[in-house]
Amino acid sequence: MSQCCGTVTGVTPLETSAVDTDVVVVGAGYAGLTTAWRLADAGVAVVVLEAADRVGGRVFSQVTPSGVRVDHGGQWIGPSQRRFHALAARFGCRTFPTWETGRHAEIRADGTRVDYAGGAPDTGPGIEEYERVTALLDDLARGVDLEQPWSTPRFAEFDALSAEDFVRAQTDDEDALARLALAIQGVWCAEPREISFFHVLFYLASAGGYEQLMETRGCAQDARFADGADAVAHALARSLGDKVRLGDPVLSLRQTAHGVEAHTGRTVVRARRAVVAVPPAVIERIAFDPALPVARRGWARHSPMGRVAKVHAVYEEPFWRAAGRSGIATLYGDSPAGVVFDNSPEDASRGVLVAFVYGDRLDRWSAGTDTERRHGVLSALSAIAGPRAGQPIDYVEKIWPRTGWTVGGYECFVTPGGWTRHGRDGWREPSGLVHWAGTETASVWNGYIDGAISSGERAAAEVISALAAVGHLG
Repeated sequence: MSQCCGTVTGVTPLETSAVDTDVVVVGAGYAGLTTAWRLADAGVAVVVLEAADRVGGRVFSQVTPSGVRVDHGGQWIGPSQRRFHALAARFGCRTFPTWETGRHAEIRADGTRVDYAGGAPDTGPGIEEYERVTALLDDLARGVDLEQPWSTPRFAEFDALSAEDFVRAQTDDEDALARLALAIQGVWCAEPREISFFHVLFYLASAGGYEQLMETRGCAQDARFADGADAVAHALARSLGDKVRLGDPVLSLRQTAHGVEAHTGRTVVRARRAVVAVPPAVIERIAFDPALPVARRGWARHSPMGRVAKVHAVYEEPFWRAAGRSGIATLYGDSPAGVVFDNSPEDASRGVLVAFVYGDRLDRWSAGTDTERRHGVLSALSAIAGPRAGQPIDYVEKIWPRTGWTVGGYECFVTPGGWTRHGRDGWREPSGLVHWAGTETASVWNGYIDGAISSGERAAAEVISALAAVGHLG
């Protein structure tokens, strides 16, 4: 049996205790688990403290009442996400292609439905201007320095602008602007007015271009995991065994003359170094002594979590496929859903449509009653797949801003001015004995699972180098 099968069952309740180790890792998402795995492989003693009762962080799969496993968080893997592929292969976690066969749908603001094949309709309101502006974005992104972003030409100029500032300066075509807005909502779970334009360019460069972020086959949405996207995280955690302690939130982190002390409600972990592998927005929940540098705190405050919900509707079968429809759709206007995908299991034993609710749409939709929210999403799915879509056998919502320790999803974005004011010293520069991991600190595939993995590799290498320099390794 591959190590990928099954999940981490949890940790038995712990007495208040003190633990001594070389490194304490805060957070058991992909970044924290990769950090710990790399450290343990190098012979470094490590303890991982996770606030939640599960591993995976913003990657979380669950079985619905009818028995279908769905991904509530990050779910896809693309061909160029090499680190993620390597770990999946290492633990025998199998993938399968995202379903995209058939005609896609576009529901325009006036209710018009257009069926098409390929990445986007060939013609339609705003498409020509949209393609012109996105080509410009790619051209500008090619100049981004991924390792030292502040060295990028026109860095401060672009960081002072919001994405909305920039695109409105390029075109006054409202249809093109609507297309660009939906793209920004879909990638960053934010509105164009909220996000630094430089961060958009950095992110495009990090992924390898606009098409890599937006498309399915050969791009970021190429494939899914048979056992859920958190399967690799569970495999990593099992390989670490009792080094991972669940349900143990770090409340304070103190640097002392001898190292660091991580305090939870029931455990004190004393270590030589710490790696904090949680989103910047979560750092405010930890009391640091001494206080974090101004740049690190400023970076965290300029890096809010996105606003998104994923809603899965499960059916007896993927009936839309028989009608020649892919289940993939984009929706404009008043619909709560912005993007829809076919999320059915590989064997099509059930049909699953997943609707994404982003940004301002989420604010409005999440304020409704359970009945109102359900009606809004199922109405959107019915417009895409027909009236049968209004009668699912399971209906499951995951509203990320309401989710415990994560406080949003799936990633942070940087607000205008954040990179300029705090990026150089606040992005991932160690704070004394505290190192930083997390997908937001990655240079390649920033914001994605692959970026989380590479950030863990970088943080582990930093720590190993630091320990070796003072004779505390091997």
